[in-house]
Amino acid sequence: MSTNPGRSRSPLPRASALAERLRLLVLTDRDLAAPRPVAKVVDAALEAGCRAVQLRMKGASARELLAQAKDLRKRTHLHQALLFINDRVDVALAADADGVHLGPDDLPVQVVRDWVGSRLLIGYSTDDPDAAIAAERAGADYLGCGAVFGTTTKEVGDEAIGPLRLDEVARAVAIPVVGIGGITRANVTEVAATAASGAAVVGAVMSATDPGEAARALLASFRSR
Repeated sequence: MSTNPGRSRSPLPRASALAERLRLLVLTDRDLAAPRPVAKVVDAALEAGCRAVQLRMKGASARELLAQAKDLRKRTHLHQALLFINDRVDVALAADADGVHLGPDDLPVQVVRDWVGSRLLIGYSTDDPDAAIAAERAGADYLGCGAVFGTTTKEVGDEAIGPLRLDEVARAVAIPVVGIGGITRANVTEVAATAASGAAVVGAVMSATDPGEAARALLASFRSR
């Protein structure tokens, strides 16, 4: 498969359609999913209505990451869902994923946009309104904002920005913003009450006894607002 950025592909969703698919973005974590395979948890979430998945595999080799990405790409395709790859633009292109998610320590958004053109959606992590505006101007398609309630899945200390900061970031830009960090069924309504388009979760689905039921509960807060 060619990885030429100029290669034609199906049109990527516009902001409004992207916002709808990002009501629930499930991030993978094989340790939290264990002893179940990540794919089994993802399948349950997709069947429950999740339409966006981000592949994140700490410590995985490029070869292992690509194999998992290709497998998840088949599964998301069956449900017309989006697949994002965390950090690795090369793997996203090689797996024909829909997008890549970047952090402040990754390649700059503008550099990646110039590289991939319209082939990939680009997500970017920030909890600062000015940085959000800059990322949007550089070519980001959506933003991940957090940690809203704190998190144990990333090394961000005890920082918790709260729903008010999430709302501020979401109102600063025209692209979709998803809250991330410590979001559960118990507090997702606080995220849904902001201007954010959706919630990104790890443990709330990956470690759930019934991932499908957990995904439906999280989605319900955004569908009812």
